[in-house]
Amino acid sequence: MDGDEKQHDDWASSRKNRLPSFAEVLSRRTRPPVDLFMFYLFLQREGAEDILDFWLDVQQHENLCRAYFKDVRKSGRTIKEDWPQYWDYARRRGSIYGTVVGMPNGGGTKRSTASTGEMMTDQEKRNLAATDEKYGIGGQSTSPQAMSPADPRIASVSPPTAVDGYEPARSTTPFSLTGLTPTLFNTKRASRAPTIIPRSAAITRMDLIASAERIFFRYLSQAGNAVNSSENHEIYLPPSLRIHSFPLSSTQEPKTQNELNLMAQIPDMFHAQKEYCFRAMEQDAFPRFLRSKAFGNLTPVSALVRLVVGLIVLWIGLAVGFSLIFLDVQPKSKRFFLFIPFSIAILCLISHQYELDPILVFLGQSETTPFRTLRIREPYVKKLLLGRAIWVSTLVTAFIAALTLLFWAVPGHRL
Repeated sequence: MDGDEKQHDDWASSRKNRLPSFAEVLSRRTRPPVDLFMFYLFLQREGAEDILDFWLDVQQHENLCRAYFKDVRKSGRTIKEDWPQYWDYARRRGSIYGTVVGMPNGGGTKRSTASTGEMMTDQEKRNLAATDEKYGIGGQSTSPQAMSPADPRIASVSPPTAVDGYEPARSTTPFSLTGLTPTLFNTKRASRAPTIIPRSAAITRMDLIASAERIFFRYLSQAGNAVNSSENHEIYLPPSLRIHSFPLSSTQEPKTQNELNLMAQIPDMFHAQKEYCFRAMEQDAFPRFLRSKAFGNLTPVSALVRLVVGLIVLWIGLAVGFSLIFLDVQPKSKRFFLFIPFSIAILCLISHQYELDPILVFLGQSETTPFRTLRIREPYVKKLLLGRAIWVSTLVTAFIAALTLLFWAVPGHRL
């Protein structure tokens, strides 16, 4: 067993009697059905996956910056010699890379509540340390969805300029921003601004600018989103965290002192926004996700289908039952066959009510998208779902027995 597997086992043993935290889900320390992939699908059903995409892309950007600083130190140069503007900025304002760049006391007080360094696994850290990898961050994007080639229109968009006294109206909630119907069956969504930068050489500062520019135009700029209004990925941020313009360009190296000073802010540029998105998801979407996946195993569409099927089959069962009574069909024991439609109907209706199918739980399955399942691997969630499945099964059995015996006991009366 290697170090990563042993570390994962330690995390799993610490969660034997509790649900995972949001930080553990984001760092991929959890297993289905409460892993990052399932959380992404949950947000996608609500049309709110952009906020998670933003968090993941900013983390990718911070990983890229961290890899740049490590490359510099491995070259034998200090960050102060290589990038004096950033060193001065980090010394005055603080930086999340203080430990990496070798600043005294970690470079100030700016620190993430769920910092990238804490979120990364050992394997990811080793990937960042390897400077001869094909990609800057170890070869894979952190985003759960597939990334498409970069759209050349993104690079050609001029950064918008802020107008004094004017601020465009925006949504007031970080969730359900797109106004589009959530995609229930298609789990892949093309990205107009991938944050993977092919790496055939050491990372440069222009790579850092390009990474930040893509994030800005995809998530924060109304002008960038206007390129394709049908794919609006702009996220809500409070006024104090909004960034109205991106004054640098990935196609032109900064030359003036003002541009050099602005470039020094690129590594920490989106960190406060990332922290806001983390807290917003942790306090709003994540508790609902846990309730959905740790106490149920059905998607809303699947539960709705069960409701419709249950009502139809229940109507059929009642119609047959009353027919047997009013036609006084003999022998009376034939009425016991009513347990078949009653079983299907009651199982579907109670499954809809609890959003839990006990049969799937006993098979160790949980739905990802409607009528598609994966195996339940998180031990504590498996225990919770098994207990609820036994309770649901008890209710289903009691209702089936009551209805069947009721229709058997009623005396026949031929009309």
